[in-house]
This record gives sequence, C-alpha cells and structure tokens, in this order.
Amino acid sequence: MTNWVIIGLGASLGAVGRYQFTNRYKKFQPEFGYRATLIINLSGAFMLGLLFALALTDSLYGFLGVGFCGGWTTFSTLNSEIAGQIASEKWGRALTYIALTYGLGLPLCALGWWLGHSFFS
Repeated sequence: MTNWVIIGLGASLGAVGRYQFTNRYKKFQPEFGYRATLIINLSGAFMLGLLFALALTDSLYGFLGVGFCGGWTTFSTLNSEIAGQIASEKWGRALTYIALTYGLGLPLCALGWWLGHSFFS
C-alpha cells in the first residue's frame, strides 16, 4: 500500500476520533468547548513524541504519527477558537489558551519521547 493511502487512513481515524471527542465534550461543557481542542492537541503532542521515540517503520509511523496524530490534532480549530475569544473580548481566556497550548505542548511531546526511550527502547 502506498504511503499516501496509509497516511490518509490514519488521518481519517484521527479526524473521526477528534470529532466524536469534541461533540461529547461539548454536550457537558458547551461554553468551554475550546477545552476539548486543548485536550486533543496536548494529547496529540504527547503521542507524537512517544511514537517518534519508538522508531517505528515508515509505514507504521506514517499511519500513526503523520496520519492519526495529524487528523487528531487541529491547529486551525485552535486559531479559530482563539480568534473567537478575542472577538468576544475574552482576553484572559484567549491568553490562557495560548499559553497552555504552547507551554504544555512542547514539554508533553518531550515527555512522550523520554518515556518512549526509557521504557520501550
């Protein structure tokens, strides 16, 4: 199977998972739906670090790392939600969202990479 098909299948599963998670989260916290995106992006950063550390085959990394994690995480929704918060003049919420996304995303990716090397290499 060619890489683009493998990556596309992974991305499809990731996107469907993100859609399902977001909809379920918003049923219980409709005003704070942006938190679903935060959870998704932070968990995706962790998974990507872990997957990278595992030194998977190109096909498996393409499916899980590039495909699934790429479909699971969403930079466009993050930016849309931040823009909406700024337009609504929810400055504190927007700045907190930005700080948590970037301030925790990179350390979680590093933690995933470290755990992958520590326990699975």
